[in-house]
Amino acid sequence: MTEPQTPRTPLEQIFFGQARVSRTMGSPFSAAVLEVMLADLQAGGVFAEVLEPFAGLDLNGQIDAATPIRPLGWAHFMALGGEASALSALYPPNVTEADPDALAAVLIPLARARQAELSAFIASPPQTNEVRRTLCLFGGFATVAAETGLPLRCLEIGASAGLNLNWPKFRYRFGEAGAWGDPQSPVGIDGDWRGPPPPLGPITVTETRGCDIAPVDIRDPLQARRLRAYVWADQRDRVARVDGAIALARQTGLDLVQADAADWVEAHVRPTPGVATVLYHSVMWQYMPAATQERITAHMARMAGLATPDAPLAWLAMEMIPGEVLMEVTLRLWPNGGQRRLARVHSHGASVDWAPGT
Repeated sequence: MTEPQTPRTPLEQIFFGQARVSRTMGSPFSAAVLEVMLADLQAGGVFAEVLEPFAGLDLNGQIDAATPIRPLGWAHFMALGGEASALSALYPPNVTEADPDALAAVLIPLARARQAELSAFIASPPQTNEVRRTLCLFGGFATVAAETGLPLRCLEIGASAGLNLNWPKFRYRFGEAGAWGDPQSPVGIDGDWRGPPPPLGPITVTETRGCDIAPVDIRDPLQARRLRAYVWADQRDRVARVDGAIALARQTGLDLVQADAADWVEAHVRPTPGVATVLYHSVMWQYMPAATQERITAHMARMAGLATPDAPLAWLAMEMIPGEVLMEVTLRLWPNGGQRRLARVHSHGASVDWAPGT
């Protein structure tokens, strides 16, 4: 294949940068696929055409839109299906290393032949629903439970397929520090946890429910396949976790609805006597319009004024740190109020630097 050139535009820069990030995050195969796309983009090929709607974004806009993840997900989606067997043969688990020339020879003509489908696929934001992110979110839930002494009522926005609504049914392992959850759970969550463990006492959860602007129905094989497609193909542990979480969700069911996040928060998030109400989200805040963010923030400020020790309110978030690769977990717990950073974390949840109050 033609090697990518030095990136000039923000669109080229984000593909180049994402390829580097993918390698540092243990996915050289995804990096190779992105470089194939970048070379075609720079040559004015099919990827230049389908990505034209994103060409006017500055670099921050490209980051917020997660532009490279969109066609990367489409390529994996095609490889996971039976309609592109030549591409499937070049993808894990059928191979252990990428062959850039072979990928270019198959992927570029496939994108041209299915250009309309590709354009439709990348029009929607990625929905990774990364299950391992519950490792750091669990620390937040455990902190709220320990500090309030109350059962939890957990409400998630941007829930995607709702897989993380089942966080109380996962098994969490913190190395020598201990574990929490059902040892027989089909979803095991661990990672490089640095720092003291979170409170590992009993947690009672009375309710888990969520919303998404475009929820993924994992009962639909095509929608479940799309969800799996955003998991990087050469990271088999992530693939196994999402498969286990999909199976668990199909078995237990989920309370997940289609709704605008601000509408849903205003309708459902308020202090409730006898439970700690927790609004939570992970890697979704950047995708919402500023007006939606402002409505949610204003509503939480109003509800914070109603919180009491018997009806506390918490806001738990795992979101980007501007200008950094790592993300942060923050917690606000009212009536005491005040935001604190609980941890700095890998975007897929693979590592957690747990340092409450920093």
